[in-house]
Amino acid sequence: MTVTISRLYDDPYAAHRAVNDLEAAGIPSRDISILASNADEWYDGSSKMSRKVDRDADGTDDRAEGAGVGAGIGATLGGAAGLLAGLGLMAIPGLGPVVAAGWLAATAAGAVAGGATGGIIGALTQSGVSKTDAEVYAEGVRRGGTLVTARVPDGQRARTEAILDQAAINIREREQTWRDSGWTGFDPSAKPYSADQIRTEREIYRERTMR
Repeated sequence: MTVTISRLYDDPYAAHRAVNDLEAAGIPSRDISILASNADEWYDGSSKMSRKVDRDADGTDDRAEGAGVGAGIGATLGGAAGLLAGLGLMAIPGLGPVVAAGWLAATAAGAVAGGATGGIIGALTQSGVSKTDAEVYAEGVRRGGTLVTARVPDGQRARTEAILDQAAINIREREQTWRDSGWTGFDPSAKPYSADQIRTEREIYRERTMR
Protein backbone atom coordinates (compact mmCIF):
# COMPACT_ATOMS: atom_id res chain seq x y z
CA MET A 1 0.00 0.00 0.00
CA THR A 2 1.23 3.48 -0.88
CA VAL A 3 0.82 6.35 1.57
CA THR A 4 1.09 10.09 1.02
CA ILE A 5 3.08 12.11 3.54
CA SER A 6 3.07 15.91 3.49
CA ARG A 7 4.86 18.52 5.56
CA LEU A 8 4.85 22.32 5.50
CA TYR A 9 7.91 24.55 5.96
CA ASP A 10 8.30 28.26 6.69
CA ASP A 11 11.76 28.19 5.11
CA PRO A 12 11.88 27.08 1.44
CA TYR A 13 15.52 26.13 1.79
CA ALA A 14 14.69 23.74 4.63
CA ALA A 15 12.12 22.22 2.29
CA HIS A 16 14.77 21.88 -0.42
CA ARG A 17 17.03 20.05 2.01
CA ALA A 18 14.17 17.72 2.88
CA VAL A 19 13.69 16.93 -0.81
CA ASN A 20 17.38 16.18 -1.21
CA ASP A 21 17.32 13.98 1.90
CA LEU A 22 14.34 12.04 0.55
CA GLU A 23 16.13 11.43 -2.72
CA ALA A 24 19.31 10.43 -0.87
CA ALA A 25 17.21 7.90 1.06
CA GLY A 26 16.22 6.26 -2.22
CA ILE A 27 12.80 7.78 -2.81
CA PRO A 28 12.46 8.46 -6.57
CA SER A 29 12.01 12.06 -7.70
CA ARG A 30 8.80 11.03 -9.46
CA ASP A 31 7.24 10.28 -6.06
CA ILE A 32 8.15 13.63 -4.47
CA SER A 33 6.58 17.03 -5.02
CA ILE A 34 7.35 20.56 -3.84
CA LEU A 35 5.13 23.62 -3.93
CA ALA A 36 6.28 27.03 -2.67
CA SER A 37 4.79 30.49 -2.66
CA ASN A 38 6.55 32.90 -4.99
CA ALA A 39 4.66 36.04 -3.99
CA ASP A 40 7.94 37.71 -3.06
CA GLU A 41 9.51 36.63 -6.36
CA TRP A 42 12.44 34.78 -4.80
CA TYR A 43 12.56 32.63 -7.94
CA ASP A 44 12.39 34.23 -11.38
CA GLY A 45 12.25 31.15 -13.56
CA SER A 46 15.92 31.17 -14.52
CA SER A 47 18.62 28.77 -13.37
CA LYS A 48 20.12 31.45 -11.14
CA MET A 49 18.74 33.94 -8.61
CA SER A 50 20.81 37.11 -9.00
CA ARG A 51 19.12 39.44 -6.57
CA LYS A 52 19.19 39.29 -2.79
CA VAL A 53 16.68 36.89 -1.26
CA ASP A 54 15.79 37.62 2.37
CA ARG A 55 12.55 35.79 3.08
CA ASP A 56 13.18 35.57 6.83
CA ALA A 57 13.88 39.34 7.04
CA ASP A 58 17.08 38.93 9.02
CA GLY A 59 19.17 41.10 6.69
CA THR A 60 21.22 38.21 5.30
CA ASP A 61 20.80 36.66 1.87
CA ASP A 62 19.03 33.34 2.48
CA ARG A 63 21.06 31.64 -0.24
CA ALA A 64 24.28 32.39 1.60
CA GLU A 65 22.75 31.04 4.80
CA GLY A 66 21.65 27.94 2.97
CA ALA A 67 25.04 27.37 1.43
CA GLY A 68 26.61 27.68 4.86
CA VAL A 69 24.59 24.77 6.22
CA GLY A 70 24.69 22.66 3.10
CA ALA A 71 21.33 23.56 1.60
CA GLY A 72 20.45 21.57 -1.46
CA ILE A 73 20.38 24.43 -3.90
CA GLY A 74 23.28 26.33 -2.37
CA ALA A 75 23.86 29.77 -3.78
CA THR A 76 21.98 29.17 -7.04
CA LEU A 77 19.47 26.84 -8.58
CA GLY A 78 22.01 26.10 -11.27
CA GLY A 79 23.49 23.31 -9.15
CA ALA A 80 20.16 21.67 -8.39
CA ALA A 81 19.67 18.01 -9.21
CA GLY A 82 16.82 15.55 -9.09
CA LEU A 83 13.38 17.01 -8.44
CA LEU A 84 14.68 20.53 -7.79
CA ALA A 85 16.15 20.70 -11.28
CA GLY A 86 12.58 20.68 -12.60
CA LEU A 87 11.28 23.69 -10.66
CA GLY A 88 8.95 25.89 -12.65
CA LEU A 89 6.49 28.74 -12.20
CA MET A 90 2.72 28.38 -12.24
CA ALA A 91 -0.38 30.02 -10.76
CA ILE A 92 -3.02 28.30 -8.63
CA PRO A 93 -6.33 29.93 -7.65
CA GLY A 94 -6.18 31.12 -4.04
CA LEU A 95 -2.41 30.63 -3.85
CA GLY A 96 -1.22 33.00 -6.53
CA PRO A 97 2.23 32.49 -8.09
CA VAL A 98 4.04 29.36 -6.95
CA VAL A 99 7.29 27.57 -7.69
CA ALA A 100 6.59 23.88 -8.12
CA ALA A 101 7.85 20.53 -9.32
CA GLY A 102 6.67 16.94 -9.13
CA TRP A 103 3.52 14.88 -9.35
CA LEU A 104 1.36 17.00 -7.04
CA ALA A 105 2.13 20.16 -8.99
CA ALA A 106 1.32 18.39 -12.24
CA THR A 107 -2.00 17.12 -10.86
CA ALA A 108 -2.93 20.56 -9.53
CA ALA A 109 -1.96 22.20 -12.82
CA GLY A 110 -4.16 19.74 -14.69
CA ALA A 111 -7.10 20.57 -12.46
CA VAL A 112 -6.60 24.29 -12.99
CA ALA A 113 -6.30 23.84 -16.75
CA GLY A 114 -9.54 21.89 -16.68
CA GLY A 115 -11.32 24.76 -14.98
CA ALA A 116 -11.42 23.31 -11.46
CA THR A 117 -10.87 25.88 -8.73
CA GLY A 118 -8.76 24.96 -5.76
CA GLY A 119 -6.91 22.36 -7.77
CA ILE A 120 -4.40 21.82 -5.00
CA ILE A 121 -7.14 20.59 -2.63
CA GLY A 122 -8.36 18.03 -5.12
CA ALA A 123 -4.82 16.91 -5.90
CA LEU A 124 -4.10 16.31 -2.21
CA THR A 125 -7.38 14.62 -1.34
CA GLN A 126 -7.14 12.33 -4.37
CA SER A 127 -3.79 11.14 -3.05
CA GLY A 128 -5.22 10.28 0.36
CA VAL A 129 -4.76 13.49 2.36
CA SER A 130 -7.83 14.44 4.40
CA LYS A 131 -9.77 17.49 3.21
CA THR A 132 -9.07 19.26 6.50
CA ASP A 133 -5.32 18.73 6.21
CA ALA A 134 -5.38 19.60 2.51
CA GLU A 135 -6.96 22.96 3.30
CA VAL A 136 -4.38 23.67 5.99
CA TYR A 137 -1.49 22.82 3.67
CA ALA A 138 -2.96 24.97 0.89
CA GLU A 139 -3.45 27.88 3.29
CA GLY A 140 0.13 27.43 4.46
CA VAL A 141 1.42 27.85 0.92
CA ARG A 142 -0.87 30.85 0.43
CA ARG A 143 0.75 32.45 3.47
CA GLY A 144 4.26 31.96 2.15
CA GLY A 145 5.06 28.37 3.10
CA THR A 146 6.54 25.48 1.15
CA LEU A 147 4.82 22.10 0.92
CA VAL A 148 6.74 18.88 0.36
CA THR A 149 4.78 15.71 -0.38
CA ALA A 150 6.03 12.18 -0.89
CA ARG A 151 4.33 8.95 -1.97
CA VAL A 152 5.99 5.92 -0.42
CA PRO A 153 5.20 2.29 0.46
CA ASP A 154 3.65 2.00 3.90
CA GLY A 155 6.77 0.22 5.12
CA GLN A 156 8.78 3.39 4.48
CA ARG A 157 6.38 5.68 6.35
CA ALA A 158 8.40 6.01 9.55
CA ARG A 159 11.67 6.76 7.77
CA THR A 160 10.01 9.28 5.45
CA GLU A 161 8.26 11.04 8.31
CA ALA A 162 11.53 11.25 10.24
CA ILE A 163 13.20 12.97 7.27
CA LEU A 164 10.35 15.40 6.66
CA ASP A 165 9.81 16.22 10.34
CA GLN A 166 13.31 17.65 10.88
CA ALA A 167 12.44 21.25 10.04
CA ALA A 168 8.69 21.13 9.38
CA ILE A 169 6.22 23.29 11.24
CA ASN A 170 3.69 21.84 13.70
CA ILE A 171 0.69 21.92 11.40
CA ARG A 172 -1.86 21.46 14.20
CA GLU A 173 -0.49 24.39 16.17
CA ARG A 174 -0.39 26.57 13.06
CA GLU A 175 -3.95 25.61 12.12
CA GLN A 176 -5.18 26.52 15.60
CA THR A 177 -3.43 29.88 15.42
CA TRP A 178 -5.21 30.65 12.16
CA ARG A 179 -8.58 29.51 13.48
CA ASP A 180 -8.15 31.63 16.59
CA SER A 181 -7.73 34.64 14.31
CA GLY A 182 -10.91 33.83 12.37
CA TRP A 183 -9.76 31.51 9.59
CA THR A 184 -12.40 28.89 8.74
CA GLY A 185 -10.90 27.10 5.77
CA PHE A 186 -9.07 27.51 2.48
CA ASP A 187 -10.86 29.76 0.01
CA PRO A 188 -9.65 29.37 -3.60
CA SER A 189 -11.37 32.63 -4.49
CA ALA A 190 -9.53 34.59 -1.79
CA LYS A 191 -6.93 37.14 -2.82
CA PRO A 192 -3.41 35.67 -2.58
CA TYR A 193 -1.10 37.08 0.06
CA SER A 194 1.16 39.92 -1.03
CA ALA A 195 4.91 39.89 -0.49
CA ASP A 196 4.52 42.32 2.42
CA GLN A 197 1.82 40.17 4.05
CA ILE A 198 4.00 37.09 3.74
CA ARG A 199 6.99 38.86 5.27
CA THR A 200 4.81 39.96 8.19
CA GLU A 201 3.42 36.46 8.64
CA ARG A 202 6.89 34.89 8.55
CA GLU A 203 8.27 37.39 11.05
CA ILE A 204 5.53 36.52 13.54
CA TYR A 205 6.53 32.86 13.61
CA ARG A 206 10.25 33.59 13.51
CA GLU A 207 9.89 35.69 16.65
CA ARG A 208 7.91 32.93 18.35
CA THR A 209 10.58 30.31 17.68
CA MET A 210 13.26 32.60 19.13
CA ARG A 211 11.47 32.98 22.48
